[in-house]
Amino acid sequence: MCGIAGVLHRSGQGPVSREAVTRMIQAIAHRGPDGSGVWVNGPVGLGHRRLAIIDISGGNQPMGDSCERTWIVFNGEIYNFLELRSELEALGYRFRTRSDTEVILYLYQEMGIRCVERLRGMFAFAIWDQDHRRLFLARDRLGKKPLYYADLGHTFLFASEAKSILTHPDVPRQVNLNALDDYLTYQYVPPPLTMFKGISKLPPGCVLTVESDEVETTRYWDLAYSPKRQWADAEVVHHMRTLLTEAVKIRLMSEVPLGAFLSGGVDSSIVVALMAQQSSQPVRTFSIGFADQAYNELPYARMVARKYGTVHEEFLCTADLLGILPKLVWHFDEPFADSSAIPTYYLAQMTRRHVTVALNGDGGDEGFAGYERYLGDRYVRLYNRIPLTVRRHLLGRMLDLFPADIHRIRFLRRLKWLNDASLQPRGRQYSHSMVIFRAEDRERLLTSAVRMELGSRDAVQYILDYYGDPRILTDDVDRMLYCDTMTYLPGDLLAKVDRMTMVHGLEGRSPLLDHVLLEFAASLPGSQKIRGSQLKYLLKKLGEELVPHEVLYRPKKGFGVPISSWFRNELSGWVRELLARPAVVQDGLLQVEAVQRFVNEHLSCAADHGHRLWALINLEVWYRMFIRQESEFVPVRLGAVS
Repeated sequence: MCGIAGVLHRSGQGPVSREAVTRMIQAIAHRGPDGSGVWVNGPVGLGHRRLAIIDISGGNQPMGDSCERTWIVFNGEIYNFLELRSELEALGYRFRTRSDTEVILYLYQEMGIRCVERLRGMFAFAIWDQDHRRLFLARDRLGKKPLYYADLGHTFLFASEAKSILTHPDVPRQVNLNALDDYLTYQYVPPPLTMFKGISKLPPGCVLTVESDEVETTRYWDLAYSPKRQWADAEVVHHMRTLLTEAVKIRLMSEVPLGAFLSGGVDSSIVVALMAQQSSQPVRTFSIGFADQAYNELPYARMVARKYGTVHEEFLCTADLLGILPKLVWHFDEPFADSSAIPTYYLAQMTRRHVTVALNGDGGDEGFAGYERYLGDRYVRLYNRIPLTVRRHLLGRMLDLFPADIHRIRFLRRLKWLNDASLQPRGRQYSHSMVIFRAEDRERLLTSAVRMELGSRDAVQYILDYYGDPRILTDDVDRMLYCDTMTYLPGDLLAKVDRMTMVHGLEGRSPLLDHVLLEFAASLPGSQKIRGSQLKYLLKKLGEELVPHEVLYRPKKGFGVPISSWFRNELSGWVRELLARPAVVQDGLLQVEAVQRFVNEHLSCAADHGHRLWALINLEVWYRMFIRQESEFVPVRLGAVS
């Protein structure tokens, strides 16, 4: 697990300087505390920061082949590298290290850019092929590891994080307005855009080649939801357990201490159970909780920890946003409004004091249908069957049950969603559950100049393109699963885990995101993943022999934080001050009246805008830090914030 960066000069720009590559990797020093390396040869330069997990004594990068004609920098783990190594040795390749990095290098020499099809794991890497004058970039299927790039025409740059690319003097610090529109829609910026004009993300499951002054991106992997398997439940659960057990087993490969995040939910509990069954020593588990019991899952995590005799550690999260916010924004490079980044930061910090690798339960919801929004279409259809007069009568009676507090606000919000969704096509219904600021909110927030620049652009089309994929013909559950796997999972969840673990030099591994397991899950009918109103039906059946019933069949909480309450209470003055006249208003991006409306409605309890305010706060701090480069937000030196 590491950080990578590189420079390719084109069109006779002369040799790359070692100092330029060194600056790039210094900017991401936190990703690799165990060492660094730079290799420069004429028009190309590669840089690497190392977090040593496998072949600690060897495996240093950048790494060249025996003839030093092909060079690689690699971030990630390849779990089937021993199998691939044996195949390559049978073909005559000879290895100097025990690392998976060298396996990728020779697999590329054997297969070319199709080498990615054989890799099982998480990865982002770059290979310089001297003989073909080709720079080859690749990112893993699900997007667990990040890869940014900038094509300046005369120079091509790439890195694990955007801040590394920003060290180059020719990269402008300008806001990409399309990305701003997307951020306000989704709380993250989807690929290939970034918030920086001129910097792009390589999408998950894609490779990129720079050759003969041509830059080409190609998708090498996608999930297929047909044909469907017609298997009985018992047969499916047995095969799932076999695949997941293997996925856990291969992720226990490590030469450094290893443990697991244990949230108290279904997914991480099953992972810990399977780890315990395959470990000769007690598993080390790590959990985080809150004083607000509505968000606290520690009692459920303790049940699993006791059942398997784990060495268990806990941390209680408090509202120290003023201390943590600059660190979060610095490490995400872009505004990122998923508030669960806060507990993830603290959980990774605590975990790293004890281990270097931690398994987690990410992917269970997207692979096996765990989100309530997957039931949304059913709720809308039932709602539409109720005559209008009956709806109005029921609404009046039900509102009597709720006092004029946050519970009434939440009920009215859900009712409004049902009303709005009932008037929209199904794709639009689904998209409503995925957005932070809807189109009418963004219309009020963005200035007329920004709206004119955006024109008729529809940010929700990003979701609709996946929802309407013609290969998924009939199953609405599959449509939603595909959307989440291709959008929300890599853009939000995996970006969060990568940044918040790498801040602390911790490697996160996700058995439920093993692509072999996900491909099997995609081949199952949606009716097997959701049974009646029971979400994640198959995964819970698998867990019945492993996890306490109270953990499996309790209401889902998610990994949220009580941010709405914090903003109304101990942080209310800070919110008012920061958003009174923010820099994004002063510089003509947002309108102050709209910002203030969200602030006032939330603080007066007229509405729950907690996550919208968090999005605006992150945008403001990011803008001051990365665009204005104001001294109170910018670290004194690169890598100073950790």
